Amino acid sequence: MFALSSGMPPAAIGVVRVSGPAAGAALQALAGRLPAPRRAILVGLNDADGAALDRALILWFPGPATATGEDLAELHLHGGRAVVAAVEAALSAMPGLRRAEAGEFTRRAFENGRIDLAEAEGLADLLAAETESQRVQALGMASGHVSRAVAGWQEHLLALMAGAEAELNFADEDDVEVGEGAAQRLIAGMAELSDELGTWLARPAAEVIAEGLSVVIAGPPNAGKSTLINALAQRELAIVSPVEGTTRDVIETPLALDGIAMRFSDTAGIRGEGADAIEAIGIDRAKAAVEAADILLWLGAPKAVPDHPRTILIAAQADRWRGDAAAEADAEHCDLTLSAATGEGMDRLHRMIVEMARTLLPREDEAALRQRQRAALAEAKQWLVVEEGSREAGDLILLAERLRLAATALDRITGRAGVEEMLDALFGRFCIGK
Repeated sequence: MFALSSGMPPAAIGVVRVSGPAAGAALQALAGRLPAPRRAILVGLNDADGAALDRALILWFPGPATATGEDLAELHLHGGRAVVAAVEAALSAMPGLRRAEAGEFTRRAFENGRIDLAEAEGLADLLAAETESQRVQALGMASGHVSRAVAGWQEHLLALMAGAEAELNFADEDDVEVGEGAAQRLIAGMAELSDELGTWLARPAAEVIAEGLSVVIAGPPNAGKSTLINALAQRELAIVSPVEGTTRDVIETPLALDGIAMRFSDTAGIRGEGADAIEAIGIDRAKAAVEAADILLWLGAPKAVPDHPRTILIAAQADRWRGDAAAEADAEHCDLTLSAATGEGMDRLHRMIVEMARTLLPREDEAALRQRQRAALAEAKQWLVVEEGSREAGDLILLAERLRLAATALDRITGRAGVEEMLDALFGRFCIGK
């Protein structure tokens, strides 16, 4: 198979990769020879009729120690459309070669044991990363952070399983340590591992980083919500009007603050009376958005703020209420004073949102798990929890079976068991040539 692995032409360089048993023959046919492994050389490329195609750098990587686990060739061409098309046409005419499908290079790397499933998911996230936090987390997973943790847990399980097997099969041997507390020792080891898995499950999910934190702007009508989201987005996203009820639906826009992906939402003004049927629907949606928000920016009176664990109380439209005693009294109970129209307080609001957002994200040295990985980890943890006084607590055979089931669940994280149904969906996220 072959594909353009760099960006779409025109570009300075176009990198075409060829992988599989026909890679060496294809490179020799185009260049007339194979270079020394992993050494780039400059050669002229010609098609089957001897017509010149390009003058390019070529590299030869004999398998299995390659990115795909197969023989691999790279052609570093001039990146014009016509050059790339001519070389691809020459490759298409060769026996045993075809264009790669989306994600096929990475899928072959997985199938040939060069990467595991968690690393493949990390690579997919890395290719899709748009913010610094997404890049850091994806790079950690692609580099094997999660895989190494799983390997450690598997070693722990293997030691526990070996102990259980020794107790069951070799209890009469003189050199095997046995005792009445074998089951209790096993349960203690299982509980220790269960606690470690629980620590990982308590971390924020990777989807929070990939999809962005939800930041909802809410308050009564005419509180300055639409003006604020326009100021944050630096464009006219929402209609600003003195007429109450102008915003009747949730208006959402993605933004990145200090490298953190976020989804800001402007909502309908929340009020109890005077709303028509359509506005009432908008108010219900606003309340639902508030409940689902990761961070709430409340622009109403402090006494009316919804119950939310992460709220920033904002005394908005400061350019309008200066000198109003009641408004200034309310502002004293808010977290900051703001005027989106003049820019007053915007820098401080930016900092407050980022500081609060960081409390919801894993540290840079912590890996965040995807939903599929979290489900497998939760199942493994479930098998490691043994209730005191239960029948299983005193039965080594049942405890050993629980250990086996926990190990099987962990295998699904790295792709060693039960993942066939989701492989197509994963590798379909990749570009052609990746």
